[in-house]
Amino acid sequence: MKQLFAKILLFFLTIVLIISCNAVKRLDQGEKLLVDNKIFEYGEEIKDSRIYSQLYQEPNTRFLGVPLKLHFYNLARPNIDSILTVNYLENENKRDFLTGLLSKKQFERYIYSRTEFNEWIKTTGEAPVIVDLEETRKSDNRLKSWYWNNGWFNVETDFEVIPLEDKEKRARVEYYIKPHQPYKVDSIKTSISSPALDSLYELHKSESAIKSGVQYNTLDFNEERDRLSQLFRNNGVYNFDQEYISFDADTVDTNHKVNTTLIIKNRRNNIGDSITRVPFKIHKISEVNIITDYTYANRNNPLTDSTKFEGYNLYGFEEMRYRPEAISDAVFIKPGTIYSDLDRSRTYNRLNTLRLFKYPNIQYIPDPADSTNTDLITNIFLTPLPKYSLGFDFDVSQSNIQEFGIGFGGSLLIRNIFGGAENFEISGRGSVGSSTDAAGNNDDNRFFDISEVGADLKLTFPRIFLPFDTERFIPKYMSPFTTLSLGVSTQNNIGLDKQNFSGIINYRWTPSKQLSNRLDLLNIQYVKNLNAENYFNVYRNSYEELNEIAQEVDTNPIFFDPDGALIIPQGANAFIQAVRNDTGEVSGIDGEQEQNVVNIAERKDRLTENNLIFATNYTYLWNTKKNLYDQEFSRFRFKVETAGNFLNAISGLANFSQNNNGNYEVLGVAYSQYAKTEIDFIKHSDLGGQNIFAARAFGGIAIPYGNANSIPFARSFFAGGPNDNRAWQAYDLGPGSSGGRNEFNEANMKLAFNLEYRYNLFGSLNSAFFVDIGNIWNVADIVEDEASTFESFSDLRDIAVGSGFGLRYDFNFFVLRFDIGFKTYDPARELGNRWFKDYNFNHAVYNVGINYPF
Repeated sequence: MKQLFAKILLFFLTIVLIISCNAVKRLDQGEKLLVDNKIFEYGEEIKDSRIYSQLYQEPNTRFLGVPLKLHFYNLARPNIDSILTVNYLENENKRDFLTGLLSKKQFERYIYSRTEFNEWIKTTGEAPVIVDLEETRKSDNRLKSWYWNNGWFNVETDFEVIPLEDKEKRARVEYYIKPHQPYKVDSIKTSISSPALDSLYELHKSESAIKSGVQYNTLDFNEERDRLSQLFRNNGVYNFDQEYISFDADTVDTNHKVNTTLIIKNRRNNIGDSITRVPFKIHKISEVNIITDYTYANRNNPLTDSTKFEGYNLYGFEEMRYRPEAISDAVFIKPGTIYSDLDRSRTYNRLNTLRLFKYPNIQYIPDPADSTNTDLITNIFLTPLPKYSLGFDFDVSQSNIQEFGIGFGGSLLIRNIFGGAENFEISGRGSVGSSTDAAGNNDDNRFFDISEVGADLKLTFPRIFLPFDTERFIPKYMSPFTTLSLGVSTQNNIGLDKQNFSGIINYRWTPSKQLSNRLDLLNIQYVKNLNAENYFNVYRNSYEELNEIAQEVDTNPIFFDPDGALIIPQGANAFIQAVRNDTGEVSGIDGEQEQNVVNIAERKDRLTENNLIFATNYTYLWNTKKNLYDQEFSRFRFKVETAGNFLNAISGLANFSQNNNGNYEVLGVAYSQYAKTEIDFIKHSDLGGQNIFAARAFGGIAIPYGNANSIPFARSFFAGGPNDNRAWQAYDLGPGSSGGRNEFNEANMKLAFNLEYRYNLFGSLNSAFFVDIGNIWNVADIVEDEASTFESFSDLRDIAVGSGFGLRYDFNFFVLRFDIGFKTYDPARELGNRWFKDYNFNHAVYNVGINYPF
């Protein structure tokens, strides 16, 4: 395999070498390919990316030093039309032959496809960047502007195009900068014509972005212009615009200081052909009219229903379907208050989050009854969405559980179900699949032998639904919602088979575009295993290890089938009981073997027991990503969860029964009790030229206590898979250095770190190099295996390292991802023998995923 890899690498390098010789083959005589830009400040080269970004021309993008996109572009024929004309259209023999072979229409399509393919090569590749003196001069001027805007008013710039003597038709451009002494802001004066604006400015001038003694920066002045515009428009100045703000900067004989004057003129007032200026005034909202069922079709019809509520006027063309408080609660524009842009934007946002209306229309008109021309009437036009919405989905899938599966589902959304802007959603889902390892007996050899069905109910209120007022600490501009949900699902012939019941009381609110909060006041989950006796058929690794021990020691032969293997489940369970209880039916077993049997038994007990989880959790999410295409952002998530504390507090008072282990039970199930926390941080950095560096750090731990000595499987951590450590399959990594001996390896502590460098290859095809670091461990729970537990910081040596590369194709609405991960540091191996031992394609893990892993 090593020889094959070396041959592939040699072949790749040879191709790169051949291609690199042809980078300039499309250039005409006298043209130079731009290979590098260098910027010097007083003769010393600088590397500031902000300055280099001012240049109009950048060299062709490179991968490992090779301009692959340029080479791909050069594969296109520059005169394809002439070539096709000569070779096919003017060549009668070839044209007649192809026409007879393909038909005239197919021949024309063939000619067109050649042109189309040639054009695709051009658009996918990258045209050579040819040194252009005009563009270079523009870059020189732009550099001068950048330095000027950052306070170097006396900057001098120059440039030189330097041909490369050792490479034909190639050149670099060097730019030479002499910034000289920068200017600093000194005095700041104002000339504000309108008294109302002057008063507002004086009240908030401490917040100014322009500071005395700071080096001049044009961005500070732009920021101050934005600040003042927002300040005035959020404090009643309805007709204010940024164009009224200007700055006068005096630098004459000031010893490199800038004396600044802020100038805000009065508002222009056009009367006929004459223009006068009048002072800005503070505007007040006199009325708020809300039309709750406006459509373009009924715009000229009379309004037939109306009501007043807390100063709001609500109207309807038909009988109003909404309680007045439900609509007014979503409107932040209040009668009697001054005009504010912020109130308008919050109203837009809140009305949209209700999912009841199309995008609302908010209009302001002068109040004709006001002689001072300062009162405004607000008209809000709401167009309802249909009361009922149906949705359906269908998918085909394949997984390690089923060879072939069909999933289907549907949902019904009922808007404004109680008239208070509440939404009620009913959804159902189901799937059928084919599996050769189904849990049940399939004597009829049915193709679809496994299935799953489920249903969910969800009721959402546009407020925090609590018996006390939450407006003081969660005001309505934070878009608060309360959701009550119930869910049920059942699986048949899948693993142990399960019934799952869940109930959630959830609150969520968003103080800003970046910050969101979620509180599950009550998150109840009940999991019932329907086919626990199938455990050793599902978890074959545990069975084989147990069977091997049973065959190595003196074991009661009644535990075995005629082939000498432990009978499932009777023989396997009986062997475990004989070892644990020392019944005399097993002899000759040593301490290590006995401990392995105990470990298998404890894992079996935990994974076959029913779970009852009464939890409360809170999630804090900070995300600076502005939209789907934002390439530079940060995301921080913190979650804390506790379970079982309420039940534990009332267990004595409610006289709950106890099982043989002394744990309290509710409805015959020992409830879980634990504390769990997770911290997740993601950072994406845009390096320019479609190059992204992405990093993630994750840490989580769940500690059982009180009524439990382990964490439910549904709340534990796992490692590996296409979104984690890609050198291992999901659930194959860890815990610790145990080597993933079980089918589904999980634990109650996890550390994970991921680094990824993403870059563009051609068009929509991207690639990446990545390094994944992490593992899972057991801490303070029922597991005692030293290889699986985290006992001290020295166990950090068992952190696994995977690395690799991948391809990603961007379909705009989703990304199809293919990654190859190699085991770089494998903690399952002996110390000193862990680095690069299986670093080859034979032991690689191939991952297919949708969208980026983080």
